[in-house]
Amino acid sequence: MDVSHILAPLNDAQRQAVSAPLLPTLVLAGAGSGKTRVLTHRVEWLVQVEGVSPHGILAVTFTNKAAAEMRHRIETQLGLPSAPLWIGTFHGICHRLLRLHWREAGLPQGFQILDGEDQQRLVKKIIRGLNLDDTRWVPREVAWFINAQKDEGLRPQHLKDDGDPTRHQLIKLYATYEDTCRRNGVVDFAELLLRCYEILREAPGLGEHYRARFRHVLVDEFQDTNTIQYNWMKALVGSASVPYVVGDDDQSIYRWRGARVENLQQYRKDFHDVQLFRLEQNYRSTGNILDAANAIIGNNSGRIGKKLWTSEGKGAPLRLFRAYNERDEAEFVIGQDPRVDRARRQARRQRHPLPLERAVAGVRRVPARRAHSVPRVRRPAVLRAPGNQGRAGVPAPDLEP
Repeated sequence: MDVSHILAPLNDAQRQAVSAPLLPTLVLAGAGSGKTRVLTHRVEWLVQVEGVSPHGILAVTFTNKAAAEMRHRIETQLGLPSAPLWIGTFHGICHRLLRLHWREAGLPQGFQILDGEDQQRLVKKIIRGLNLDDTRWVPREVAWFINAQKDEGLRPQHLKDDGDPTRHQLIKLYATYEDTCRRNGVVDFAELLLRCYEILREAPGLGEHYRARFRHVLVDEFQDTNTIQYNWMKALVGSASVPYVVGDDDQSIYRWRGARVENLQQYRKDFHDVQLFRLEQNYRSTGNILDAANAIIGNNSGRIGKKLWTSEGKGAPLRLFRAYNERDEAEFVIGQDPRVDRARRQARRQRHPLPLERAVAGVRRVPARRAHSVPRVRRPAVLRAPGNQGRAGVPAPDLEP
């Protein structure tokens, strides 16, 4: 069979990763090394060379944008409609599964999804319903505690207060919140993952069904998976399944929201005969930038290891700028592009600051309490399932605590 149309656009390392034997696989993909291309060509390879049915492939990404790009590329390359393909975000795929299996999940058929603001409003109502001071028990921080426990796969009954009265009250709030969500038929984003994981593990025959169906499970940005996402992936991978994960142990930036770069190492322990491929050719940066990055990253402990390089030459020498503060840094960055600098000067003459300058100025006006409280988690992406009448962003019903 002629496979040149699949492999020709790739470099040598990408070809090896795309055409890898059907074994558990880890692809270490450096920044700008073409990992999305590898994933889409891997799907094409599975379908056209290995004879895998598209319905037996599950591909998971972290954003709707990445999922849409992957669907479009696969649809173009394979000439197949993307609708029946299971390609989406963790939250989107879990949402789809819960719509299909709402009974097993113990949910009403028309369950609704709370976005971050809806969740905080409900938590605030619960706090006031328990006659607690919401200036001490800050709704956003309580919601963060609840979500953090769910990201670890923990229900209130799994938690211990260890004699700490603050933790005892947080656990009580979590239990009350869960009961309120159950009675009102709503779920939050973290619940989508946890509830889906639970039914795959506990509902009779359900986990076996999907493990038999999805023989090929591909996961992107694996370094950003948290505990529940990793366990959910394992629940979907059976003894006959072939997991294929792509990640970069030098790029994990979401530990503050539960991401565990250690999952890359854990994956190699949990699955036997994991084959490792490294994508080290970078298509974005100059040689000098990559040399500096490699020198810094090389000091990190616990790396699996890779060294980025480029064929585009060394490029301009690096310059070191020591900024006094974040505004000084932003001013320097803006000034590096003459076009931006001219636009900035013109905007200042007309007394219309550029959006970036407004944002930088706004940083200085953030109240101290807000600046040091729990960071706001970016709203996860959710794919709307067929026939779904509830969706993210729909105002929650009049919830009763």
